Amino acid sequence: MITVPANELVDYVGEETGISDWLEIDQDRINAFAEVTLDDQFIHTDPEAAAKTPLGSTVAHGFLTLSLVSRLAADGMVMPEGTVMMLNYGVDRVRFLEPVKVDSRIRGKTRLADVREKGPGRWLATNEVTVEIEGVDKPAMVAEVLTLFITE
Repeated sequence: MITVPANELVDYVGEETGISDWLEIDQDRINAFAEVTLDDQFIHTDPEAAAKTPLGSTVAHGFLTLSLVSRLAADGMVMPEGTVMMLNYGVDRVRFLEPVKVDSRIRGKTRLADVREKGPGRWLATNEVTVEIEGVDKPAMVAEVLTLFITE
């Protein structure tokens, strides 16, 4: 994570601020997500049945990909110095553009889209996070992720 004086946050608006490491999406991760969300649709959990579909394999849940955004964006965010806590504030405009097939690797590219002071010691950042799939031209997902930084 990049740490800067709060008054310099605006200097990063419009800038790509980081790219995460690659993260493998294997069947165990997909199955674990299916179990905790009670979404065991065959396209996610039955490799034999999924192989007979046009996708040719099981795929990650779109919401699994979305749930990983916090991790994929963490290293690439810009935050104000003196941050004592950061909170998920919401997500605007999420689009799932390409399925993430089992055993694919994904990473997040983060761009600071907006930042504003919500009150003394509170900064709301909007980051556009693009989740890429290794070897695939089209991104898996693009989302505007809102994070509230609370400073000392």
